[in-house]
Amino acid sequence: MSGVQMITVSEDDSGQRIDRWLRRLFPHVNQGRIEKMCRKGELRLDGGRVKANTRVEAGQVVRVPPLADSDLKPAAPREMRISDADAKMIQACVIYRDDDVIVLNKPAGLAVQGGSGTTKHVDGLAEALKFGLEDKPKLVHRIDKDTSGVLVLARNRKAAQALTAAFRHKNTRKIYWALVAGVPTPYLGEIKNGLVKAPGHGKSGEGEKMINVHPHDIDDTPGAKRAHTLYATLYRVASRAAWVAMEPITGRTHQLRAHMSGMGHPIAGDGKYGGSGQENLGDGWGAQIGGVISKKLHLHARRMVFEHPVTRKPVSVVAPLPDHMKESWDTFGWTEDLAADDPFEDLK
Repeated sequence: MSGVQMITVSEDDSGQRIDRWLRRLFPHVNQGRIEKMCRKGELRLDGGRVKANTRVEAGQVVRVPPLADSDLKPAAPREMRISDADAKMIQACVIYRDDDVIVLNKPAGLAVQGGSGTTKHVDGLAEALKFGLEDKPKLVHRIDKDTSGVLVLARNRKAAQALTAAFRHKNTRKIYWALVAGVPTPYLGEIKNGLVKAPGHGKSGEGEKMINVHPHDIDDTPGAKRAHTLYATLYRVASRAAWVAMEPITGRTHQLRAHMSGMGHPIAGDGKYGGSGQENLGDGWGAQIGGVISKKLHLHARRMVFEHPVTRKPVSVVAPLPDHMKESWDTFGWTEDLAADDPFEDLK
């Protein structure tokens, strides 16, 4: 058994969640043990209590309670081997690159980080994105596995700190495109339903789902968080389906999917939020539009505007549609250039 350890956070680790920071130092300490340390006040940051998702900053001191000898074993070395095909695939996703930032057009179906049963993910493939630098680029935000589009990575510590802070403080603009069942009305508006987690079905909460909460009920609903989405209905196919642009003002889990579902217009291909109870006039039920339309999720991070972490100039990046959405757009006679760069000017 070790004694109490007082560990100062390095600049390279600044901005990390404290549970991930601890697991990197002590890989054999599991998540359940870390959360118990937090609940009991054993794990502390600058003397104060923390939650598992508390972020550490350079220079802060973490109190780590005594750990069993089995927790102190070093992590087994892992051989990082990326196939040539995977390296070419992830490199082909690059749509912007400079000395500080890399932006990908992430394919639908590729996870951003590893998890239970996930062996291929952007974080693991980032070794192939060094392009001559010593360190692999770092993730600074996330998008869902089945969502495609703009994903930003930082190529050095300074850029990672600035971009992480920008995403945390919402100093970015993100515009998503989606195909939804039915036609949202009014055509231009905002959704302010709160969101609360329904319990997941797996032992680690897998399958968890967000439930809409009326704005008047948010304060009285334990665990509910305020969420705000702008939406614009761009084009429609009779009353069957619509091309919708969305801008998340907040960044809650599954926010866009849950908000559109809550309107009765789930995103096409959304098996989690597009059940048979949805009100829409698609040929199929729920989020399945029917006909030749793909059953994959039709949600794409189309455009992002952010301040460059070094030059401080605005960077605007646009990601072309993935193949399955492009095929749906072709079916309906739509082209990507039909949409305005900013469909939300009238709401600003």
